[in-house]
Amino acid sequence: MENSNSRRNAMKKIVGGAATVATAGLIASRIDAADIGMGSELKGKINHSVCRWCYDSVPLDALCKSAKDIGLASIELLKPEEFETVKKHGLSCAMVSSTSKDWGIVKGWNKKEHHEGLEKWHKYLIDETAKAGFTNLICFSGNRDSAIDDEQGMKNCAEGLKRILSYAESKKVVLVMELLNSKVDHKDYMCDHTKWGVDLCKMIGSANFKLLYDIYHMQIMEGDVIRTIKENQQYIAHYHTGGVPGRHEIDETQELYYPSIMKAIADTGFKGFVAQEFIPARKDKLASLKQGVGICDV
Repeated sequence: MENSNSRRNAMKKIVGGAATVATAGLIASRIDAADIGMGSELKGKINHSVCRWCYDSVPLDALCKSAKDIGLASIELLKPEEFETVKKHGLSCAMVSSTSKDWGIVKGWNKKEHHEGLEKWHKYLIDETAKAGFTNLICFSGNRDSAIDDEQGMKNCAEGLKRILSYAESKKVVLVMELLNSKVDHKDYMCDHTKWGVDLCKMIGSANFKLLYDIYHMQIMEGDVIRTIKENQQYIAHYHTGGVPGRHEIDETQELYYPSIMKAIADTGFKGFVAQEFIPARKDKLASLKQGVGICDV
């Protein structure tokens, strides 16, 4: 009887010890999962960038230092006067901004009356982009404003962009039109579906005009993200991220599984950049950026 009790006590200790080890392992795995992307030792299949405007409360110099620590190669959507700061830190600008007080998302290439002003503005930006040694310059279709249908808007965009494409080609600059949602964030924006953007690429027929596929925006408008990326990758120059719904962190708090999306992008042979463009909801914004980069580093 005494021996039996001893055996039972010994078994309890063994089981208890095993449970403690298992629990510790589970806790450790959760900590590791929450702390992915530590340091700058990234895998190299994805070129990582971050959109400046999401961290505009952080001085650009400080953001550059944090970006380097995380392993980013670029801070983007910068204006020419900000180029020297990122270059000083050994960073690039993977997508140059083209918004100004006169031009931007709402007022773009889909209306002929804008073409002359946009041509002058974009030629200046093409010069500055090339001078800095950067490649991609963002552009926008503009809003419909109920004044123009999508077919005519596409023709107008093609006509306007062709006015500057040979100039962009001569400077080795790619004009990249962003796909945005017109359901939540950018009411009435015309380039709001991948098919419209791809049809515009085909109409223009230049390797120096491509699309910025914003995963957040296109999940809202059409979903089917991975298949769409695979079928249209030759027209895509750049990607943006963002959690759906809310445009916050891209972790388990939202509906998309970004590791699978990033794997699909890498599998297409894509050599461009993926930029984090979510608005951090947490107090430690740079920790959220670090986490987002880690999630995307497949």
